[in-house]
Amino acid sequence: MRPAGDPEIAALVTAQQRELREADGGLDGQATVTRDDIHYLAVVLNERAVACGGVQALDSGTGEIKRMYVRPAFRGRGIGRQLLVALEELAFQQGHHTVCLETGSYLPAAIALYISCGYAPIPVYGEYVDNPYSVCFAKRLPLAA
Repeated sequence: MRPAGDPEIAALVTAQQRELREADGGLDGQATVTRDDIHYLAVVLNERAVACGGVQALDSGTGEIKRMYVRPAFRGRGIGRQLLVALEELAFQQGHHTVCLETGSYLPAAIALYISCGYAPIPVYGEYVDNPYSVCFAKRLPLAA
């Protein structure tokens, strides 16, 4: 687990935000700040962080997956899927029984990943309510075996 201030996490989040600005045409209202209450995981290959994601508590039983990102050169290798599983495990370890997330309607690959991993669409919530491009998903985490 890495803190929000970790330089590699910050670099990945900056790259993610840059890519999102290009994909969404520079929509207003997109957050670009890492938050201290997000617990991050990084995927490291050859001593370089190539992907990241975090979990933030929404309430005692619900965690939100935040800032999932895989560098373009490393996509298509299953890294995002493995990272999502690890983030779900982290959320479970933190006591969450449900995880939710938000993504952009202009990111079909992300949407396909979440649906294929068992996430179901839910109404837009919280800070995303006024963003017409936000789509939200949730998944109930299985109980430990």
